[in-house]
Amino acid sequence: MSESSAYRFARVSDRTLAWHLRRNCSVTPQQLGVLYVSLCLVSLIVAGWSWFLGARFVFAFVALELLAVGAAFLVYARHAVDGETVSLRDGCLVVERECAGGRERLEFLGAQVRIDTPTDRQALIGVRAHGRRVDIGRHVRPEWRPALAGEMRQALQACRLAAPRGSGSVCG
Repeated sequence: MSESSAYRFARVSDRTLAWHLRRNCSVTPQQLGVLYVSLCLVSLIVAGWSWFLGARFVFAFVALELLAVGAAFLVYARHAVDGETVSLRDGCLVVERECAGGRERLEFLGAQVRIDTPTDRQALIGVRAHGRRVDIGRHVRPEWRPALAGEMRQALQACRLAAPRGSGSVCG
């Protein structure tokens, strides 16, 4: 795992190999919050000026608009940092998934893990062992999923070969 150029999708650090599979997000939730606050300020200034000039209903429509835009921004922000991190260290494969602020962590003993390559464009990469299965790669372009699965399989194989025989490595 010391050769970083051997992997296209993974990041190598110390003795850990990690794949960060994240949503392509052009605006962070913090940036979106700043944008929303500035939109509110401009809209409220316009609504206040309209109120001053006698157009009292403008304020109600501005409030309704800001509520609708705020709800849409909230939905976007909750999913902006969704993603998966798959890491391989000391014979242990760890899959961490985040969706709308919820986190899920699964650990597998690397020697028993099987990686299923997607069979069609819509299929995800399957990681299975110990009677458990998790699908990963939601935020990876469909045409890259087979290559990513192959890279993970290759890393697991290298990890199996590097592990000393009879070492009962325990994840955690």
